[in-house]
Amino acid sequence: MTYCFAPPPIPSLPISGSDQRFPVRRIFCIGRNYAEHAREMGAQVDSGTPLFFCKPADAVVSDGTDVPYPSSTDELHHEVEMVVALAGGGSNIAAERATALIFGYGVGLDLTRRDLQRQAKAKGQPWDTAKGFDHSAPLSALRPAAEARVDGQTVLRLSVNGEPRQHATLGEMMHDVPHIIASLSTLFELQAGDLIFTGTPAGVAALQRGDQLHAELVGVATLDTRIG
Repeated sequence: MTYCFAPPPIPSLPISGSDQRFPVRRIFCIGRNYAEHAREMGAQVDSGTPLFFCKPADAVVSDGTDVPYPSSTDELHHEVEMVVALAGGGSNIAAERATALIFGYGVGLDLTRRDLQRQAKAKGQPWDTAKGFDHSAPLSALRPAAEARVDGQTVLRLSVNGEPRQHATLGEMMHDVPHIIASLSTLFELQAGDLIFTGTPAGVAALQRGDQLHAELVGVATLDTRIG
């Protein structure tokens, strides 16, 4: 096949303990998956149908890389999240089959232009520009599932300039990983290379230029980045 210009490189992430990299196909995100975060955002806590949105694959930023402060916002917020990477997929996946499709786990930041999101909500418009901008998905190296112990007691946390900002256990999620994968697969055909951001706990707040962020999925993955 001949292209009219060279295709862009495939976004990818490092894999802990390996020279190989994980090619990123799509980035899916779930919103309002921690009750306290839903409340702090003024949203109704709803354990029914999950709320999903997407980011472009090339929004990923690898661990240790600075994140440029985005344009068109004065209110950039952090949202720390466990990220699930898929090695397989399909449509209408049963929840009991979902964990077999997981390649590994990481910790990431769903960076958000909160002012743009607030404006979109007020007008009943989609959140795309608030969530899917360049460099909006900083992400750690991925830990293969066979090497990662992830359960309801696993701690997810974020500090900014050494000060704690967000802290929760995965057991606080309203929708667990198997049911997130199952629900997503009714809307999209999932495939190897897909990433799923699984929601953020309470404590989201604004970031300033120069802030240093340290995110942890304790015992599994860490992420360090700076807002440039």
